[in-house]
Amino acid sequence: MKKKHLQRLDLIFKNEHDTEAILEKTFKRSNDDVINDLISSGLKGRGGAGFPTGLKWKLASEEETEVKYVICNADEGEPGTFKDREILSSVPHKVLAGMAVCARIIGAKKGFIYLRGEYLFLKPQLLEAIDKFHSLLDEMKVDFRVEIFLGSGAYICGEESALFESMEGKRGEPRNKPPFPTAQGYKDKPTVINNVETLAHTYSIFKYGPEKFRDLGIQDSRGSKVFSVSGDTPVPGIYELEFGMSLQKFVDDFADGDAKAVQVGGASGFCVPRKRFDKTVIGYQGKLRGTSLPTGGSMMIFNSSRSMYNVLHNYLDFFVEESCGQCTPCRVGTQQLLLGVEAVKKGEQPSSYLDKLMDLAEAMRITAKCGLGQSVANSFSSIVENFKEEMIY
Repeated sequence: MKKKHLQRLDLIFKNEHDTEAILEKTFKRSNDDVINDLISSGLKGRGGAGFPTGLKWKLASEEETEVKYVICNADEGEPGTFKDREILSSVPHKVLAGMAVCARIIGAKKGFIYLRGEYLFLKPQLLEAIDKFHSLLDEMKVDFRVEIFLGSGAYICGEESALFESMEGKRGEPRNKPPFPTAQGYKDKPTVINNVETLAHTYSIFKYGPEKFRDLGIQDSRGSKVFSVSGDTPVPGIYELEFGMSLQKFVDDFADGDAKAVQVGGASGFCVPRKRFDKTVIGYQGKLRGTSLPTGGSMMIFNSSRSMYNVLHNYLDFFVEESCGQCTPCRVGTQQLLLGVEAVKKGEQPSSYLDKLMDLAEAMRITAKCGLGQSVANSFSSIVENFKEEMIY
């Protein structure tokens, strides 16, 4: 199949090096004006949760304490996602600029990039970019410093509170909420933690204004989104596209002509079958049972040659391995789901047993302590519901 010519946006990866001018312009504005721009732009967290970025900065700015922190979450551990790696490789100054503006607004003097352990190879060039950025801040007489904290390969540490625990030298386990990070985060101090892509988008908003960003996308899903495209596609890679794209349009542009399913959002996301491609939009409104699906960036395409049982089995293997074990629903539930689908596939349990497993997955969604255990039901239920015949002996 010939390689397709695809139209893509160029906000994130545009080779812009006017950081000093953007910071000078932004620092001259009031904190309220900058926050209002972020809020009116409609920018939401690009890690998958979709919390409004401007509101997060506003909440942290209202906390009355001398010590606050800004953290860039670069623990990109979701299977099928590799966009943040490219952003940090290509335009680290945009991420750093976003961190510096956030620090000014909330009153922080210290920032961290929590870098995925497998991205150790990025550390030398990131340190070089940080040193250059520090020199610029010194010239501007801005008291803010950024350090790199290297993770140790735990998927759970992508969850913000588990990330804080890791940075504090503890076992990477999620905390109970509330309190939320904007009130008590790293070292129990007010903390803004944003995804790599989220911070890079703030650079574009500071430069071009909120209107340009808001003009992209639809309704509550504004702006562009960077997608990691993999699987059965002739054009794998990283693409910046407008939010609000239908999944059918995505498949038409990226699939090999025989797509039977797309996993939106990685192992913790939803599997959408062919019959729902034209009914599904990539965005923040609703869930799979509605018309829209949020995504942290992973888009994995499966064609008719793929066994969806094997896909599900791989995901469950992953969750069993990566569960921190802190709460029973996740620790035990992930194992039982894996053993259950194996038993059905081997003919040791009847196909009706899948209904009990679906109930277990739904119980995990409700009772698990953090997003890991809660999101297991996303891929499990959507694959079993839509490809039940492939789960049976």
